[in-house]
Amino acid sequence: MIDSVPEGRSTVRGLPGCPPEVTALRARVDTFVRTRVMPFEPVLDAGGAEATERMRELQRQAKQAGLWALPLPVELGGQGLPLSHYAHLAEAEGASDHGPLALGSASLLDVLMLSRHATAPAQERYLARIAAGELRACYAMTEPDTPGTDPKLIATRADEDADGGTWQIRGRKWYITGAGDADLVTVVARTDGEAPRADGLSLLLVPTTAPGFRVVRELPVLGAGGQWEIELDGVAVGPDHLVGPRGHALRIAGERIGLGRILRCLRWLGQATRAFDLMCTRARSRAQSSGPLADRQLVQQLVFDALLAIRSTRPLVHEAVARLEAGEDARVETGLAKVAAARMLQQVADAAIQVHGAAGLGPDTPLPALFRAGRTARLLDGPDELHIASVARRVLRD
Repeated sequence: MIDSVPEGRSTVRGLPGCPPEVTALRARVDTFVRTRVMPFEPVLDAGGAEATERMRELQRQAKQAGLWALPLPVELGGQGLPLSHYAHLAEAEGASDHGPLALGSASLLDVLMLSRHATAPAQERYLARIAAGELRACYAMTEPDTPGTDPKLIATRADEDADGGTWQIRGRKWYITGAGDADLVTVVARTDGEAPRADGLSLLLVPTTAPGFRVVRELPVLGAGGQWEIELDGVAVGPDHLVGPRGHALRIAGERIGLGRILRCLRWLGQATRAFDLMCTRARSRAQSSGPLADRQLVQQLVFDALLAIRSTRPLVHEAVARLEAGEDARVETGLAKVAAARMLQQVADAAIQVHGAAGLGPDTPLPALFRAGRTARLLDGPDELHIASVARRVLRD
């Protein structure tokens, strides 16, 4: 998509609470995403060999600029930023869907999960290469025929050979981000008992080159790609590919999903800010016979409401960040942040489209993609209704 934000104008200006030691780095990340990533979004969105080559070049540039893997551990080639600092950069990265991958932070959840729970042989084989961007990993939990909101019903099975040397995995997974060109998939599978036994689920690493692994199809989301369905037909992996103790999948997944939801919220803030700036630019530059759109009260109302939504959501997200980093229970804060950020992104993108008129519906701005992201956000990582009910029950009980 072509972004009409003027060159040199930051889309993340004036962020309250950004630590002084992070401000300059944030500006560099913002400039990199706007000037190097966004111009190539049409190529990256299309996928294929040209997109792969362009992404490799962007990753090379990020490493050269000293912006690679900012939140990843230092021992794995990252820069070890604490979550409270990285959170202010994640907005700038996430203004483009391709920003986190270009800057090497998209692997954060996989790197943390494997560094904490994978076996030593699996860490030696995969961890450093994932952190360096040489391997791409993804996570497969949801299934076509079981409700994603109730993982205890997962039907994919992994059966251990009699000698305990190999796991045989059978099942289907879908809506897996990046599975089309992934090298490694973490699969949630039932290893013991029957549904809905929660402690019968385990995590297994599956190389996508393993016999029996098949990409079934790409799943367009409101017309856009990037999500995939896979099949595992007797895929065999060794015991060293078990992640964490047998039967502990949901406990480990809880760690991953909690941080993952917050990272999504931060990136949604970045995307909403991008839509907001496009809206303001359009309102100032588009004129009718009676004057610019910016002089119309209804346009001013859209601008005000969008800014209010962004400024109201940001503190909720950073409160959840603070509790996560402190090791405290952040389930209420994460639920509030997730619902607020999803609604906020859809609202702001919708307002920006309204101010653009017909131009906001076509291919010349990123607004259709941003609106699609906002609508999708209300289902990703659990539908809003799940979080609303969960937070309300917890508050009423406590």
